[in-house]
Amino acid sequence: MATGDQNPDIERIEADDGLLALIMRGDSDPGRTRFFTSEDATCQVGFVVHPQGYEIPRHVHEPVPREVNSTWEVLVVRRGQCDVDIYDGGNQCVATRRLSEGDIIVLIGCGHGFRMLEDTVLLKVKQGPYLGADDKQPF
Repeated sequence: MATGDQNPDIERIEADDGLLALIMRGDSDPGRTRFFTSEDATCQVGFVVHPQGYEIPRHVHEPVPREVNSTWEVLVVRRGQCDVDIYDGGNQCVATRRLSEGDIIVLIGCGHGFRMLEDTVLLKVKQGPYLGADDKQPF
C-alpha cells in the first residue's frame, strides 16, 4: 500500500508553515490504493482500490489512545460548487480554489472559509468530539 506518495492528481497547498491542504478532483482515477497523508498523520486519507470479488475480512479496530492537537477536516462536494480560501498560520490567504461535484479537500489544521456558488451539499468528516463555540476561532 503506497503511503504519502507524490501524485500529480493531488494538488498540495503549502506555505512556509507546511502543508495546509490537499485537493483531489472528482474526475481523477487513483488506479491503485494510495494514501496521500503519511502514516503518522493525525488523519489518514487515501483511496483504497480493490478488484471485483475482493473481500475485506471482517474486523474491528483495536482501541488505541491517540493524541490530536489540531483538527483536520475532509470535505467531499456531493452536489454544487463553492470556492474555498486557504489561510496560513498568520491568517493570510495563500490560495483560493473552486470545488465542484466529486472533489475532495483535506484541510490540515489550516484556516479556511467557503463561499457557496450554488446550492451545495458537502460531506464533512473531522475529529471529534465537537466543542461548540470553543471549537472554532473566527479571524
